[in-house]
Amino acid sequence: MADQVINNMPVKILLVDDNENNLLSIEVVLQKEKYEFYRATSGREALRLLLKEEDFTLILLDVKMPIMDGYETAELIYQRDKLKNIPIIFITAHDYEEAAVFKGYRAGAVDFIRKPFNPEILRTKVAVFTELYRKNRLLSQQEEKLQLINSELVQLNRELEKRVLDRTIALEKLNIELTALNSSKDKFLSVISHDLRNPLTSLLASSAQLDRDAEKLKPEQIRMFSGIINRTSQKILNQLNELVNWAKEQREKPYFNPQKFELRKGVEESLELLKASALQKRIQLDNLVPGDIYVHADIMMFRSILQNLVTNAIKFTPEGGKNVIVSAIKKGNGVEICVKDFGVGMSEKIKDVLFDKMNSTSNVGTNSEKGTGLGLLLVRDFVVQHGGTISVESDEQAGTCFTFTLPTIEN
Repeated sequence: MADQVINNMPVKILLVDDNENNLLSIEVVLQKEKYEFYRATSGREALRLLLKEEDFTLILLDVKMPIMDGYETAELIYQRDKLKNIPIIFITAHDYEEAAVFKGYRAGAVDFIRKPFNPEILRTKVAVFTELYRKNRLLSQQEEKLQLINSELVQLNRELEKRVLDRTIALEKLNIELTALNSSKDKFLSVISHDLRNPLTSLLASSAQLDRDAEKLKPEQIRMFSGIINRTSQKILNQLNELVNWAKEQREKPYFNPQKFELRKGVEESLELLKASALQKRIQLDNLVPGDIYVHADIMMFRSILQNLVTNAIKFTPEGGKNVIVSAIKKGNGVEICVKDFGVGMSEKIKDVLFDKMNSTSNVGTNSEKGTGLGLLLVRDFVVQHGGTISVESDEQAGTCFTFTLPTIEN
């Protein structure tokens, strides 16, 4: 197959001689080989021809020509990069001395043939260079094919790398989503633990007292305890339903869902669920938030933040102690919300590790209330998701003030 391809390649030979008879003689000797011949009777004519045709297999160039001899013609031919690979055989009747031969090779010749030439030698030398030309062309074609194959392999490799990269990115995205879902699960459990434990404790305490002292209590006291139980139960049920819906949304889309709501109303709804707990310790909860502030926040996260902080304030305020106060002040595009108590406060050492993930311990409250130590970590996480900050000021035996920020929105 390869030999057939080689033999079918056209062979173009440029003959340059100022004598038409010499050109004819060369053609006659080589005509059986079915070469394509191009004639030029001067160096200039040869150069003009080479401007149009570049793919010659061989040039047979006479040395002795008027105006421009073979050496000058060869030098000018090889000044063009596209012609440098065409072999030139000088044909000469006189310049066969060593100096002349050296000059010819320096001009770019690959061989010499002396006039009058031997037909067999001419045919043999032309056949050798023709064969070299054909094999070089075949090698060039094979090299082009290899380059094409290599290019295709490079492209396939790039596509494979892209597919691997896309798959890796998809797996990383999936891993992030799974991590977010796991985080949502943990937050959900933490919210249930912190936001519902204290109301349930108060509910149990009220129902226990009602059960224990039912015969001793006055009707108005019974109505008070039953009212507490009813309101607290209803609030717990409502919040539990909201938590379930929130957890479902988090599973479907692991991002928080901020919306506009009035801050004072949101605070009041959160405090309502904790009033029974505060009543057990004879502590009043004061909502001092102005009525003209609207925030852009996830309502479930906001309730969890506030209820955690207020629960802690109740926890560390002595029974019958001063009121727990929730206040707010607008600052720029946000609002600072403060949850302040006048309880036992905390030391500098405790403040330093308050939001440390490695610190999951919980201090016992003034009535021996217990916790998991996860509440404040959850609070900080929720505040940060809103682009806010949280800080604490506290002195031992003087109380504590937790301040966190949320973005506001115009009414």
